[in-house]
Amino acid sequence: MCELLGMSANVPTDICFSFRGLMRRGGQTGPHRDGWGIAFYEGKGCRAFHDPAPSCESEIARLVSSYSIKSCVVISHIRRANRGRVSLENTHPFTRELWGRVWTFAHNGQLKGIKERTLTFYEPVGTTDSEHAFCWLLDQIRMQYPEPPKSSGALMRLIRDLATDLGTLGVFNMLLSDGRYLWCHCATNLAWLTRKAPFGPATLIDEDMSVDFAKETTPDDVVTVVATRPLTRDENWTVMKSGEMVVFKGGNRVR
Repeated sequence: MCELLGMSANVPTDICFSFRGLMRRGGQTGPHRDGWGIAFYEGKGCRAFHDPAPSCESEIARLVSSYSIKSCVVISHIRRANRGRVSLENTHPFTRELWGRVWTFAHNGQLKGIKERTLTFYEPVGTTDSEHAFCWLLDQIRMQYPEPPKSSGALMRLIRDLATDLGTLGVFNMLLSDGRYLWCHCATNLAWLTRKAPFGPATLIDEDMSVDFAKETTPDDVVTVVATRPLTRDENWTVMKSGEMVVFKGGNRVR
């Protein structure tokens, strides 16, 4: 299985600390050696880095872990291949355009029979079941809403129903974003925490590294981090239930 990392914040924030923990799991403290990727939203734009090499050995990953790229929404993924060869085109997260916005998707799990589902508007570039699922999901959204729905609640319900449907094919742990919202669907493993005032220290599980967020933030900052497994040893993570979906915007939970 792969591992996921996401962030939603109310102010542009770097994810260097959390990414340092994740990249160690990409071949050093974990078996996920088959590539990694990360996407940072900047307004309506999306800056992405991908590498089919293990993140623990990747020079690009070292750059990302040390260079402060600030964003309000981030999605990252480290891969342990089970469907599709190890290659750049099979490296998550995947991106597509819908309604003039960049949508980003990362998935952990296997979906039996997903490639039997017909695609209309979007086609995969690689050979993973994950990318096919992403194309199918956006197809369904676009067919239901050729234009952006006026109600955010209607879109929330549709994405929840589509994630539940995909979950019937196997394991569907998902992070999805349009640059504003961060949708998180749990099948087996997904956890989240929200950091806000009063801030305190945090220590990574996978590396001997600590940060005192009281010295790195302002009292108004709200930052939520989502991961397959908790990344820190001294914070209270909320472990999601199977079939549960949570949605964040500006660091706050909205669903």
